[in-house]
Amino acid sequence: MNSMSELAIGLQWFFMLYFIGINCGYLMLNVLSLGSLKRYVESHSLDDLPRSVSGFEPPVSVLVPAYNEEATIGGSVRSMLQLNYPDYEVVVINDGSKDGTMDALRREFALVPFPEAYWQRLPAQPVRAIYRSTSHPSLRVIDKENGGKADALNAGINAARYPLFCGVDADSVLERDSLKRVVEPFLEDPRTIASGGTVRIANGCTVDNGFLTSVGLPRNPLALLQIVEYLRAFLFGRLGWSPLNAVLIISGAFGIFRKDVVVAAGGYRRDTVGEDMELVVRLHRLHRTRRIPYRIVFVPDPICWTEAPESLRVLKNQRVRWQRGLSESLTMNLGLLFHPRGGAAGWLAFPFMVVFEWLGPLIEVAGYVFMITAFIFGVVSTEAFITFMLVAFGFGLVLSVSSLLLEELSFHIYPKPHQIGVLLLMVIIENFGYRQINSLWRLWGLLLWMFRSKARWGDMKRTASWQSGGGAK
Repeated sequence: MNSMSELAIGLQWFFMLYFIGINCGYLMLNVLSLGSLKRYVESHSLDDLPRSVSGFEPPVSVLVPAYNEEATIGGSVRSMLQLNYPDYEVVVINDGSKDGTMDALRREFALVPFPEAYWQRLPAQPVRAIYRSTSHPSLRVIDKENGGKADALNAGINAARYPLFCGVDADSVLERDSLKRVVEPFLEDPRTIASGGTVRIANGCTVDNGFLTSVGLPRNPLALLQIVEYLRAFLFGRLGWSPLNAVLIISGAFGIFRKDVVVAAGGYRRDTVGEDMELVVRLHRLHRTRRIPYRIVFVPDPICWTEAPESLRVLKNQRVRWQRGLSESLTMNLGLLFHPRGGAAGWLAFPFMVVFEWLGPLIEVAGYVFMITAFIFGVVSTEAFITFMLVAFGFGLVLSVSSLLLEELSFHIYPKPHQIGVLLLMVIIENFGYRQINSLWRLWGLLLWMFRSKARWGDMKRTASWQSGGGAK
């Protein structure tokens, strides 16, 4: 056997074992998620009855960073002003928008200038003015120079009055009891410093005057594919890590934090496009290395509905940005990896992210290219090629189907049989092209980070059809 044949066989086994490893890792998360979800559903089966913690919820500042959100800002803010929560404020941070975001806010919420002390505990771009609503006393708007989402959140934290803050994207709508549910971990365990809920796709739903009135499916195939993707990411990707206190990602679209802890940690970093994940990983690192007891929790049923990209260009930009953010979050906090006091976060979740999420796109794309090319040139046998493809596609199919079935059995968000049928079809389509294209986009994001290309957020074109009832099925 010559050296080239030995190399080909070695690569064949490497890629085969890698794909088996990544899928077995996700299957283990599925098992952990199943147990966590079962316990959670059982413990919340009597939620309609009065709860012992009701009335003791701490006040919360809901922070809404907004940049060029004219199409969605009105409905999103209205939804947040109607939350079922005893004591909270809504702080919208207009991050130097170039469209009519401020005009829409003034028009819809009767804003007037509101001189108040602004304590700049965290770095942020200068504030132009602060407004309050004459029609909604709990609403304030900060108008500031553009500095990016992290900068806007820091400005919101500086202005926040309450001990907990909840970051919510301006293109999102919260269900009325979501804030109450996502705060529960803080009441159940005083060590809790952060909690995140589930993000679902709003495209195809109907929102009327800030209320989600019906859950539907979008007509756009890209948005449909993302529904399945989000189910898998949240129900298994995060719920599986939560009981181990190893959740490394709380979505920037819907997460709640203790303000004093975040201020002590330095707030959101403004030199990364993945500020939400970086903050969570940094909190793990600081608390682990300093021996400070803490919990970071994922809660499956508080729901935030957000608009998903409906064009390949916008979706590509989003995924490239996410991969860059992942790269920055991990490399900025390498001290957590295999730290003697790292716990499950440093010894399980962090290396899992490095091997399967950070480096995953590079190895996955290389694996597909090598196996297909080697099979065409007769270097890899038909049996080995078929086995590889069964592992690559078959396991992914099983994971996606199990995510959908588990969601249906537990929360039953999509009530109509034809909706489940459509999503099952998307599960199949997702594994034959969509996931592979995503791997290419993520690889591009990894390469851009490696070559230190300047990071850009890019523009997300909002249709807001779900706020006017368009697209619902």
